[in-house]
Amino acid sequence: QVQLIESGGGLVQAGASLRLSCTSSGRPLSTDDVGWFRQAPGKDREFVAAIHYGGAYTNIGNSVKGRFTISRDNAKNTVYLQMNSLIPEDTAVYYCAIGPWPSGDSSQYALWGRGTQVTVSS
Repeated sequence: QVQLIESGGGLVQAGASLRLSCTSSGRPLSTDDVGWFRQAPGKDREFVAAIHYGGAYTNIGNSVKGRFTISRDNAKNTVYLQMNSLIPEDTAVYYCAIGPWPSGDSSQYALWGRGTQVTVSS
């Protein structure tokens, strides 16, 4: 069974940066479109960013545009989410997922990791 694993979360102060990583076990990610989503307590899951399997196309959510970027290194079997200028509103569990294209719709993604916690203090 293919598994997705997120890492890189933590507790940081506002203005700091974090880089999250998404890796897979069972098979490479090189042929998969991957999205990042987040869910804060009491809120619905929110689209963050997504990337085409080849890295040529990216899709960034409006709430993080200009601060977050998504990239991938297929040789390292990893998709990254670079988060800069973090604010407390970014506090959430961040999930990566595999979908049929870099969609912003979470319902179109079939395989999800268990998430990594990002907490931003003021």
